Amino acid sequence: MKRSAVNQAIAWAKDYLQKNNIHLPEYAYWPLETWKANAGKLDTVRKVMLGWDITDYGLNDFEHIGSVLYTVRNGSIDDKIVGVPFCEKYIVMRDGQRLTNHYHVAKTEDIINRAGGVLRLYLWKVDPATGKMTDEDVDVYMDGVLHTFKAGEEVLVEPGNSISLTPYIAHIFGPKPGSDLVVGEVSSINDDNTDNYFLEECLRYTTIEDDEPMTCPLCNEYDKAL
Repeated sequence: MKRSAVNQAIAWAKDYLQKNNIHLPEYAYWPLETWKANAGKLDTVRKVMLGWDITDYGLNDFEHIGSVLYTVRNGSIDDKIVGVPFCEKYIVMRDGQRLTNHYHVAKTEDIINRAGGVLRLYLWKVDPATGKMTDEDVDVYMDGVLHTFKAGEEVLVEPGNSISLTPYIAHIFGPKPGSDLVVGEVSSINDDNTDNYFLEECLRYTTIEDDEPMTCPLCNEYDKAL
């Protein structure tokens, strides 16, 4: 993925969040020079990977597969005194984008339609013994109400509503065609390095080609940038 596309995605996400009256922590808006000037104060930000996360999953098709994520709060599975005992993210998606099919073995997450259009998901149960999807029905809670869906059935979440995903539920989601979308995620502690199990061939963090200067570091680039 080119740095120019990363910079453009961050600029677009900031603008779209602002239009929906959603504001991020102050360092989300820092230029790179301010990041560098404050590098000694950012141990928690580095350790729990707060901040911007833009990926096309190494598939070179950001128009259709990928998203802009911003981790606002998080903790450490290994060090309980770092950060907080939960995670919160914003996932900002353009019309036509989706996440790759994946599941978690530790994290439970609420996926919330914060603003924009309709959130669309597809769900499958995963057999813990094999790591493969099954054709069993999927039971999930949506704002505390139990729902049952067929494997791979379209699930729609309107603005203000949410769906709770427990471990071993594979999921794909993105905006229903016709609108951009702000998705919120509130979960147990998130470790993107160890708790993402992909059912499509892809990379969690894509390689960035620096065709123009970095405007701000991504959450997996702090050691490189600062």
